[in-house]
Amino acid sequence: MNSRIERYVLVRTLLGVGMALAVISSMILLIQFVNLSRKIGVRADVSAADLLGLTLLSSPSLIQILLPFVFLFGGISAYVGLNRRSELIAMRAAGVSAWRFIMPSAAAAFVVGVLTVLVINPISSQLNARFEADQAKIMSNYLGDIPKDVWLRQGDEHTQMVIHAKSRDMVQGDVRLRGVSLFVYQKNRFGQPEFKRRLEAAEAVLRPGFWQLKDVREASAGESSVQSDSLSIRSTLDSEAAVERFSSAPPDAVAFWRLPAAIKQTEDSGFSAAGYRLRFQQLLATPVMFAAMAILAAAFSLRLVRLGGLAGLAGAGFALGFVVFFFNQFSGALGRADIIPLFAAAWAPAAVALLSGLTLLCYTEDG
Repeated sequence: MNSRIERYVLVRTLLGVGMALAVISSMILLIQFVNLSRKIGVRADVSAADLLGLTLLSSPSLIQILLPFVFLFGGISAYVGLNRRSELIAMRAAGVSAWRFIMPSAAAAFVVGVLTVLVINPISSQLNARFEADQAKIMSNYLGDIPKDVWLRQGDEHTQMVIHAKSRDMVQGDVRLRGVSLFVYQKNRFGQPEFKRRLEAAEAVLRPGFWQLKDVREASAGESSVQSDSLSIRSTLDSEAAVERFSSAPPDAVAFWRLPAAIKQTEDSGFSAAGYRLRFQQLLATPVMFAAMAILAAAFSLRLVRLGGLAGLAGAGFALGFVVFFFNQFSGALGRADIIPLFAAAWAPAAVALLSGLTLLCYTEDG
């Protein structure tokens, strides 16, 4: 009997979450379509179908940001509905503890959070990268062919390399640079980079594990230059990482599976990887955040209708969701500024939301 009740409440909760997802997704699609129409439609000759395609490419990354609200709003609507139909009263009268039907919903939210990190996040990152490329292609027709210098930096524990190019493009998936200058530095025993040589090349193509240079002129410190038709030089970048550097991809735009490599490449190049490390920890905390939102939704919806104040309590739950969202953004900003540890900045919002929900639920259920 209890298992039927748990399944019934879980199904009602998932239906509420699905409805909340549909509403929030529709709002994001509409707002993003209008935004792109104002941003691109007035500057370039694009059809409504093109704008819709761009909207569908960019929206998943925005929806992913608001998924915690989906579980909060959907859960509140489901539990309030059960409460108004007196179904929760009947369950409580039958001696069923609220913990029995809340925990399956929280566990389902946790599983969805894991799937979001492992599957949805990489897909949304790829779609967002395609959106940026398509948007740049459309806007290039409006702006014309404006030359844009390219700067890259790569390195490992022994050497660092700064790459400058006058232009770049993608040919059959390969990154191709033209008018290339490469400045090679080697770390001394104190870990400080020292200039070793400079290479000038007409073209550089990124192959797996190395740069293929053409029409090369190489000059080492204190020596005359040497000409060669082609030259290969080791690279720590791959095509996807290079494109991310071209577009100055923020940590939010890098897929979960690529974050460890992005952290290593960034640190090997001599830059701070705090933003990527913070994003990685935030994604790891996502399942806990989803479960916390599911528990908060129940905690703010179990008050009996006959006692009054249910609408106010549910409204407080909505407000607390926005507080958690802004707290998450604020703690992330503190973490990126090295004011608090990155681990604390990433996990504190999820931990606070979870503890708040459990505390309120204990007060409501057990007195």
